[in-house]
Amino acid sequence: MAITPGITTDGRKGIPVDAGLTKEERKVIFASSLGTVFEWYDFYLYGALAPIIAKQFFVGDPTTTFIFALLAFAAGFIVRPFGALVFGRLGDMIGRKYTFLVTILLMGASTFFVGLLPSYASIGIAAPIILVTLRILQGLALGGEYGGAATYVAEHAPHGKRGFFTSWIQTTATMGLFLSLLVILGTRTAMGEDEFTAWGWRIPFLVSVLLLGISVWIRLSMNESPAFAKMKAEGKTSKAPLSEAFLKPKNAKIVFLALVGLTMGQAVVWYTGQFYALFFLTQTLKVDGAVANILIAISLLLATPFFIVFGTLSDKIGRKWIILFGCAIAACTYFPIFKGITHYANPALEAALQSSPVVVVADPESCHFQFNLTGTKKFPSSCDIATGMLTQSSVSYTKDDAPPGTVAKVRIGDKEYTSFNAVMTPDGLNFDADSKAKEKALKAEIGAAIKAAGYPAKADTEQINKPMVVLLLFILVLYVTAVYGPIAAMLVEMFPTRIRYTSMSLPYHIGNGWFGGLLPTTAFALVAYKGDIYYGLWYPIIVALVTVVIGGLFVKETKDNDIYASD
Repeated sequence: MAITPGITTDGRKGIPVDAGLTKEERKVIFASSLGTVFEWYDFYLYGALAPIIAKQFFVGDPTTTFIFALLAFAAGFIVRPFGALVFGRLGDMIGRKYTFLVTILLMGASTFFVGLLPSYASIGIAAPIILVTLRILQGLALGGEYGGAATYVAEHAPHGKRGFFTSWIQTTATMGLFLSLLVILGTRTAMGEDEFTAWGWRIPFLVSVLLLGISVWIRLSMNESPAFAKMKAEGKTSKAPLSEAFLKPKNAKIVFLALVGLTMGQAVVWYTGQFYALFFLTQTLKVDGAVANILIAISLLLATPFFIVFGTLSDKIGRKWIILFGCAIAACTYFPIFKGITHYANPALEAALQSSPVVVVADPESCHFQFNLTGTKKFPSSCDIATGMLTQSSVSYTKDDAPPGTVAKVRIGDKEYTSFNAVMTPDGLNFDADSKAKEKALKAEIGAAIKAAGYPAKADTEQINKPMVVLLLFILVLYVTAVYGPIAAMLVEMFPTRIRYTSMSLPYHIGNGWFGGLLPTTAFALVAYKGDIYYGLWYPIIVALVTVVIGGLFVKETKDNDIYASD
């Protein structure tokens, strides 16, 4: 049996034990991590620039276009499990190394073309269609990337240090986000906000072609993982990894528990701390985009070393309870943390929410859940028109029931503003001319009223308590490091070598791609429905608590498992 130099084995089980890694092996692990950083950079650019992209590629009112932009963002996450199946199968059949080359090329090319894509004003409906297609290709590539990187590094790591070594892969997502924010901030500062919004936002996407060249060169210099090489030499590779992973009851049960008892909760904690926090700052609290990116970047920089801390700790005390503790404490503290962010980032908005309550008086049957999958649907009822305007202005409101058929009214202080029921155009896609005029007039009236009531149009940068905002953002990212630092090692250890790539990739990408990727869109739609700027937090809280219960009861600790076992 051939073992990679620098790794010796326990004579009883053939498990690699720590004899130190060679210089070449360290290079391979570093190269794997660095390439993954670039992939995450490519993927996160869209999320960081969603408000600008919404204006470039989608049409409609600001709330609708932003929700549609978030759905395009989520499209990349929705297809990630399919990428996991396609590339996971290839990784288990032909090897980890060659899968990397395909995923990086697919990701890099898709990102570069986003930077070249004409806007909706130039080519019409083709623009959002092509954009969503490119996002889907990015999602497929990322679906094949993470499982391979985590498996590859874990299979190089000495026994007893898998948490430490794979935690470097866990930093790559945050470092990719940090790199994307840094490039965006540098471009934004150099060009000015107007130029950046008009066309400069394309530069970070175009720069990715340089990263693509570096990444491909890195991937070509990598060696195959020792565990896969050993299994291939012994003729034990799987010929049908998909059916072995998901049709055999024993493995299928582990896949299900990995999803519900681990990655589902980990995903919502991750996306709340790194994405929803940014959206909350820019869209709800109206903090200037450049300032919000700086605050997020500082918190990421401060918290990133804790991925290594928790990964290393998981080698000593186990992985399961660190992950579940992170989910539990996040669920218990999200409401006070986000209320604290409001207090320190936009105190004028907090004061207005407390001193100038707004009430929507409407027939309950005319108020709908405004989750718009296509981004083109209009909501013509008087209640939906009124609540949409308030949500767009970050105004929390309560509802009072009115008799059936009543036209909705907005009560601000001692004054009331009557909404209207819009008439749709014959194609059913928009309001008619008279309704548009009424919408414009009502928006002006309500806008003036909420301004007079103290609701700010945007956060005053001079009033932001930046150290406290950074501290609260740091805590959110610290939760991310606790749930995410040990997860790669644990998923690798749950499955045998012959189907590891396939088996671990699917629950990871369903959890992160679906439960995590849909978080911003779902949370914003919940806020619009309920009229409470914090109501969207119930989504990650409930999902995280489900994971705590299922994981605590049914998921087994894995840190001492033999990952060289092929069955």
